[in-house]
Amino acid sequence: MTKIKICGLQRTQDIEYANALKPDYIGFVFADSKRQVDENTAEMLKKRLVSQIKAVGVFVYEDVDKVADIANKDIIDLIQLHGDETPEYCSRLRAKTDKPIIKVIRVKNRKSMAYLEDFNCDYFLLDTFKVGKFGGAGQIFDYNFLTDMVIPKPFFMAGGLTAENVGEVLETLVPYGVDVSSGVESNGYKDFAKMAQFMQTVQGPNAK
Repeated sequence: MTKIKICGLQRTQDIEYANALKPDYIGFVFADSKRQVDENTAEMLKKRLVSQIKAVGVFVYEDVDKVADIANKDIIDLIQLHGDETPEYCSRLRAKTDKPIIKVIRVKNRKSMAYLEDFNCDYFLLDTFKVGKFGGAGQIFDYNFLTDMVIPKPFFMAGGLTAENVGEVLETLVPYGVDVSSGVESNGYKDFAKMAQFMQTVQGPNAK
């Protein structure tokens, strides 16, 4: 079954929502963002998260040692690199932690997918390219060209996903997982009903 990642949790209430719905992954944004949390807040929230849900830390051009330190303290279970970090950066990070790495690819066109083999990571996350903006654009990209591409690692689909359009994405592609943030929010905060609807759409009518 397609994995579900709900990103941008920042309140105790958000963790309570996740614990009730049990997505596979949640995300803490450490990068500059309206959803940004600091290390102490993430640690507090992680302690409230049920163990079956994995926490992902989202970073953009952060110092390698700082990312590894947060990961090795078990504040997060996976690392998501959401900038245009290089393959060399990924390799340096890999040498400092055994936490799985998700490398984000900001997709503009087919050329955006040209060097995937160079990255020493565990997963890719395909997000919408927007100049000067690393995630949170809330816009879906034209993913149809991906149908005839071989992506060398399991990948998440992201970028403007909602309960209304994720079904169409899953009819076209077979991603490892889907990633949602603004699509399950109201007035800038996580909305339990929207989270539940998104998960039900992805998991199907027979989901428990």
